Amino acid sequence: MTTISAPAGWADPQWRTTALDWVAGHLDRHGRRVTGPVEARVRPWSLVWQVPTDAGPYWFKANNPGTRYEAVLLAELARRTPGRVLDPVAVDTGRGWSLLPDGGPSLRDLPEPDPGRWEGVLAEYADLQRAVAGGAGELVALGVPDQRPEVLPALLAGLLDDRAALLLDAEGGLDPATHARLREHLPRFAEDCRRLAAGGVPATLQHDDLHDGNIFVTPADGYRFFDWGDASVAHPFGTLLVTLRSVAHTCSLPGGDPVLLRLRDAYLEPWTDRHDRATLREVAGLAMRVATVSRALSWRRALDTTDPGRAEYAEAVPGWLGELFAPLPV
Repeated sequence: MTTISAPAGWADPQWRTTALDWVAGHLDRHGRRVTGPVEARVRPWSLVWQVPTDAGPYWFKANNPGTRYEAVLLAELARRTPGRVLDPVAVDTGRGWSLLPDGGPSLRDLPEPDPGRWEGVLAEYADLQRAVAGGAGELVALGVPDQRPEVLPALLAGLLDDRAALLLDAEGGLDPATHARLREHLPRFAEDCRRLAAGGVPATLQHDDLHDGNIFVTPADGYRFFDWGDASVAHPFGTLLVTLRSVAHTCSLPGGDPVLLRLRDAYLEPWTDRHDRATLREVAGLAMRVATVSRALSWRRALDTTDPGRAEYAEAVPGWLGELFAPLPV
């Protein structure tokens, strides 16, 4: 059988036929029938189809090689944290394919943005992180990227040597002065990571892109979290970097706004069973700072493709790395 690499192969008729047959076969086993053509959304890191059926829409996702681990992660999360994620109809971990039921409206789809909703969201998400923390090593063994504090300094050093990813010789890339500053910052970064690792909060799954578009709202059952293609095993509090920035942007809140501080503390509350709040807030600041490197690494994985479309997003890698020196949301 011919293997077609992704994402270039996603437009290939043979690949499309194979994927459609896979989707239809698994839906048929669950008593569902495809009723029309799929609607596609293609990005360099994934292809998503909305599949119409006689029981409403289902969703097929194919990941590129850099984010292929999402399929096995979906299956693991459904097993380890039932009710907090969608239960896949099927996954093909070798090809990075997944088939999911419809999750309903997202938090972003609700009529008015309400930062108060995030208190419940973050409490449930923290519970998910704590539930899987004991299996963090198993997730790494399954292919989820290892970005624990202990390994991040070496990952940052390697990223600083990746001239192509940082666009060092291209417009929009990391400027030489920032590149030199980052190299000089490596010892301090290593010390921050050492402090995180020694802080007593275990590494676990970190979504790394938790915003209102990646959370389903289920009135009867709370919230479900999806789109795990940026996730890694890392310090849990790094989540706050993207989440609080997203809330600040959506609700037009300045950095350090009391609403953002309240959300940070709502997220940290589950960990107060073993740590005092002042310590947790200090650790959260360190974790958010370190998470800028995690974001750069996740974008490098997502853009690990020859698809010309990657050029539209390539500045994200140097952009996030430069954020290491930017003000934090809280």
